[in-house]
Amino acid sequence: MAQPDRPVHPYRIGEAAAMLGVSADTMRRWVDAGRLAATRDDHGHRIIPGDRLAAFARELARPENAEAEGRPSSARNRFPGIVTEVVLGDVAAQVEIQAGPFRVVSLISRESAEELALVPGAPATAVIKSTNVVIERR
Repeated sequence: MAQPDRPVHPYRIGEAAAMLGVSADTMRRWVDAGRLAATRDDHGHRIIPGDRLAAFARELARPENAEAEGRPSSARNRFPGIVTEVVLGDVAAQVEIQAGPFRVVSLISRESAEELALVPGAPATAVIKSTNVVIERR
């Protein structure tokens, strides 16, 4: 079924960068390199049509384009960041990671937290699949 023509939301460079979780400079470099098309508005600002940005975001998220972790996984939502807090209990550990603008908290076994040497300042990746958050040491 054909959809009626809808206006495409235009994004300025900073907005598009925020949507993809990158800096405005990175977005400008991608546009300058021709990876993503942009036009200029009446004020000279670069504008990226929402449909093009969405297609580019999907392309970036494809597993073969993501940073290789070195192991296959069915999880696609990876949040690399830094451990900011670890609360150890008798059996479980609460691990907090700051991944860019995202704060991710996971409850894992104390044994796993100790084996991964998860302490504040350690690099780690939160791997999220469905409602489960897994922590990996980078």
